[in-house]
Amino acid sequence: MNYPLTLTFKILSLGTRLSMHDASGNLIAFVKPKRFKLKEDINVFADENQTQLLYNVKADSIIDFSARYNFTDAGGRFLGSIKRQGMRSLWKTNYQISDADDRQVLEIHEENPWVKIIDSLVGEIPVLGMFTGYMFNPAYIVSREDSTPVVRLQKQPAFFESKFEVSAQAQLSKNEESLILPGIVTMTLLERGRG
Repeated sequence: MNYPLTLTFKILSLGTRLSMHDASGNLIAFVKPKRFKLKEDINVFADENQTQLLYNVKADSIIDFSARYNFTDAGGRFLGSIKRQGMRSLWKTNYQISDADDRQVLEIHEENPWVKIIDSLVGEIPVLGMFTGYMFNPAYIVSREDSTPVVRLQKQPAFFESKFEVSAQAQLSKNEESLILPGIVTMTLLERGRG
């Protein structure tokens, strides 16, 4: 992939819409999750018309804080999964990404959990709360099992959309990229749901 990538949530559209573009501005992923589903089932497409499926991400249980989200490619081949670290994620967001053999190969964790807390507190203040999306910008690190950072996801200041920059911190293998893209999309959608 051509880094840095830009991940954007449209705030003023009906329903959630997430798009990811590479450094040249080419669309590489588009998601429009179905609303009112008890069991998450997310399709990641290569185009806005939703004709070219890249990945499917499906929860293994209904409305569960520690559900496992399994990734499959367009042909239905199992690629791996992502799982939130239960109670540990209440303070500091933490997800584990496993490969097709169910071995944990990557981890996503919040760089500084205080940003989320300050954002929540300031967000409750009238008028000032409207500007929290511009002032407080959390960052997430994707790292290998040996704690080597490979990707950094940083929220960018924005008023009318949520925008993140995804930058490579190390050389990535094709297998790592095939897990990181659906992993980041899933984590971002889940964390956005938490606020």
